[in-house]
Amino acid sequence: MSTHRPVIVIPGDHPPQLQGSPHLDRLREHGDVVLYADRPCSDEEKVRRAFPATCLINSHGGVTWPGHVLRQLPNLRMIAVCGIGTDAIDLTTARERGIVVCNLPGKTAPIVAEHALALMLAVAKRAWFQTNELKQGRWTGLENVTIGGRLLGLLGAGPIAGEMARLARGVGMRVQAWTFHPSPERAARLGLEFVGFEELLRTSDVVSIHLPLTEQSRGLIGARELGMMKRGALLVNTARGAIVDTAALVAALDSGHLEGAGIDVYEQEPLPPDYPLLRCRHVVLTPHNADQTPEGRELLNVGAVENVLAFLRGQPINRVV
Repeated sequence: MSTHRPVIVIPGDHPPQLQGSPHLDRLREHGDVVLYADRPCSDEEKVRRAFPATCLINSHGGVTWPGHVLRQLPNLRMIAVCGIGTDAIDLTTARERGIVVCNLPGKTAPIVAEHALALMLAVAKRAWFQTNELKQGRWTGLENVTIGGRLLGLLGAGPIAGEMARLARGVGMRVQAWTFHPSPERAARLGLEFVGFEELLRTSDVVSIHLPLTEQSRGLIGARELGMMKRGALLVNTARGAIVDTAALVAALDSGHLEGAGIDVYEQEPLPPDYPLLRCRHVVLTPHNADQTPEGRELLNVGAVENVLAFLRGQPINRVV
């Protein structure tokens, strides 16, 4: 491996994201590419794999980069993530060390919103519960939930929330939203009304979360907030698991206060066998794969590679830090 070329490390590509992608050949024209097809099992292994790296491509948010790991990587100058969220990286330490972090805002927004809509419909129509009942030999007469005409409340106002609003209107829903940073211009662009946080929780028939995980949003939805929601409402989360208190969500589902939940993201990933949501009846769960379609994977791979190439040219794009 040449000492004069940048080293680009993909430290934990499992399940497969970038491995086998033809776009890696574009990187090889500009640097030495090292890809690991399994996830590092410890912080020590992360340091070993990433130590020579000029650039990292973090293809999965489950591979985290805390400050004490970043401080042991003297050559690292850039991290590209295959997605929107940068919560797997200690951004404060990255900033202190001059490490540029780049994400892919909006690249897969239509694909993630489609997944969120599917979770909502699957929960409303009891898809998993009814299927499981039939497989167990039971013909259970349980009422479904009508979606048309109901009010969807969006937590967030970014590209995914905008796509979710468009899709929800297509099935006859009304839409409102809340964001940390409302403005008349954003409301006009999305074609909806911003309301207060508590008003959204109290009035929405479905609450769908589309926020990044930050110190502001961590634990945003707890027992108090779930208790504010309408009895019989649905919750959808394709953002980050730590935005919702899992124990409080389980309690709201078990009590019947919430009618159901569609969840793609969790406080602990992968899920342990005893994760409390797994025993809830009226949930539809997917393994943090809302953007994992062939088209979505291609968009993310292209975006991550282009972010690295732009950095190597001295013109980083989608710069977070």
